[in-house]
Parts: sequence; structure tokens; C-alpha cells
Amino acid sequence: MKSLAHTLLKSLCVGATLLGGTGAFAQSSVTLWGMLDSGITYVSNQGGGHNVKLDDGVNGPNLWGLKGIEDLGGGTKAIFELVSQFQVDNGGFMPNKSLFSRNAYVGLTNDRYGKLTLGNQYDFMTDALYFSGDDPAEISGHFYDFRAGPFTKLALPGNATGAFDWDRMAGEAVANSVKYVSPTLAGFSAGAMYQFGGVAGSVGEANGASFGLNYGTRELGANAAYTNLKYATTGTATTSVRNWGAGAHARFGDWFTNALFTTVRNSANGGALYEASVGARYNFTTAWNTGVSYMYMKGNGVVSDNHAHQMAAILEYGFSKRTSVYALAVYQRANDGASARINGMNGSNDGSTTNTQTVARVGIRTRF
Repeated sequence: MKSLAHTLLKSLCVGATLLGGTGAFAQSSVTLWGMLDSGITYVSNQGGGHNVKLDDGVNGPNLWGLKGIEDLGGGTKAIFELVSQFQVDNGGFMPNKSLFSRNAYVGLTNDRYGKLTLGNQYDFMTDALYFSGDDPAEISGHFYDFRAGPFTKLALPGNATGAFDWDRMAGEAVANSVKYVSPTLAGFSAGAMYQFGGVAGSVGEANGASFGLNYGTRELGANAAYTNLKYATTGTATTSVRNWGAGAHARFGDWFTNALFTTVRNSANGGALYEASVGARYNFTTAWNTGVSYMYMKGNGVVSDNHAHQMAAILEYGFSKRTSVYALAVYQRANDGASARINGMNGSNDGSTTNTQTVARVGIRTRF
């Protein structure tokens, strides 16, 4: 037993040396990070009845990840990141997901030449628009305020409701992809991504592409993105799903404002949607802040010309930079005859049986 304990202690010391980046690894580091969110949600009409439930990953997804960097000299660094999304309420993976299905990539970065990564990673609808701060959902209803609505007839391939997160802003990853992001010059940067389809005999089958253009200063930012992904199903024609969008944000004093416009088109049935949204956040103190947003969504004839108005608001108190408690609410009103559906109501019977749906929530979020 004494020998075993000594061996384990020695192994832990070696591991700490490697992670801490000492000795021969002085220019390297590996960081473990994560965030968790859970709370209680009230739904006004979920399949015809009220519902009170424990829900998680709303005010930010539940993630844990490993990211590493190694200085190779000459301004070049090797980088990697592995990110897993999970469910706090039961400890399991997300439905139909695996250990590092959120992100898994490796690559090189250089301040002069840019960054090149390969693996499973975000496209530019997420990278250029959401991470830049252009999405009003980020400062109001968060996950519940992403795009959904009365648009199940959009019928996106492999989609939980046919229109869940239809503009890919909630962090959808693209597998088998290569992505390049340029260095920033006078506030401008750009990026391009290519997804390999992996279908023998047809380079263009089930492949994809994404592009992003960014401009930013400390006070202002504007961004644009385009993504086109192809889905191959045996015995049917390849389906192409195309998204594009543009957004902007501004900071002045204790205020932060943003605006977003995004679209989607499904080539399989011609279904198409767009949304336009605006939002604002105000910091009362270093601990208290509030955010509000408004969004309008509109579909074409394939989705019955349905449309919806959506409003969201949050009040948040930060105990520290890492941990906060909050209360938020999201209200959606669709046109007469349509069934409202707020993002996250993903079961076949989770939409409202009327043209309105409301969610209200209290929760806690922490990061490490």
C-alpha cells in the first residue's frame, strides 16, 4: 500500500508539472475551464398545459473544456481545444451528442499570419455574430430567446423541431472542417471555413462552407456571416441549408446595445425565414444589470407565411465575476392560427396550443 501511494503521489506531481508549464514545458499551458447553469422554469402553455420544471443550460450552456497552447517560436503557437456540453440536471450528455461534440480542434496561430484550425468547430454564424456580441438574445433571454417560432414546416435536416435554432447562433459545430481566421488589421478581420463531405466519388457531396467578416473597436463592432451546409440522405437529393446574417453592437457608459438580422433557406422544400432583433443592457452597478430585447420573425409561404413577435428581459445579480443569480422571462406571440414555440421547447408536444407562449425562470450560473 505504501508503495502504491508513493507511485500515485509521484504521478500527480509529474502531471502537475506538465499542466503548470514548468521546466521543459515553460512555454506551454493547459487550462481546464467550464460553466454551469440551472434553475426553475415556468411554461405557460406546453402542449396545452402549464409546466414547472427544473431546466439547465439556459443562461449559457453547461460546458467543460480543455484548451492548450505551446509556443513553437517565431511568433507561432500550437493550439487545441476540447469542449463537452452536458446536462446538469441528470449529469448526462446532450441528446444525440458525444463527449467532445461541442468543439474538438487542433491548429496553429500566429499574430502576423492568423489562425488555422482543423476538427469539429463553430462556423461563422456563431463565431462572427454571436461571439462578437451582436445577438440580443445574449443580453436578455439567452437560450430561450434564440430563434425558433411557429416554423416546424421549415423541416431542417436532423433538427429537433424542424426549426430549432434555425440560424445556428446557439453554437452549432461543423464536423470535418478546416477554418482560417486572419489577423486583425485596423480593426478588420475575416475568416473562411470548408467542411469535407467525405463521400467517395463526389467531393461536393455533403460538404459545406462558411465565411465571416468583422470590424471592431472597444466601443463599436459590425459583423457579417454566411454558411451553406449540404446534407446527404441515401435515395434523395442533397439538401442545402443556407444561412446569412449581419449584426452590430455599441458600448457607451453603462449601456450596451446590439442589433441582428439573420436568415435561413432549406433547398429541399424552399422554406425560408428571416428575423430582425434589437437589444439593450444597462449596468446599474458592478453587481446589478438588466437586459431587454425585441425580435420579429417572418416565414415564406412554405411555412404558411407565419410570423411572430418575441420579447425577453433579464435581471441579474453577480455575487462575484464568476457566480450570479437571475430572473428572466420570454414572451412570444405568433399570428392567429399558428402555434407559438419558444426555443428550448423541443418535444413534439412542447409547443403552445395557442398563438402565445411565455416562460419565466429563476436560476444560478457559475464559471470556473
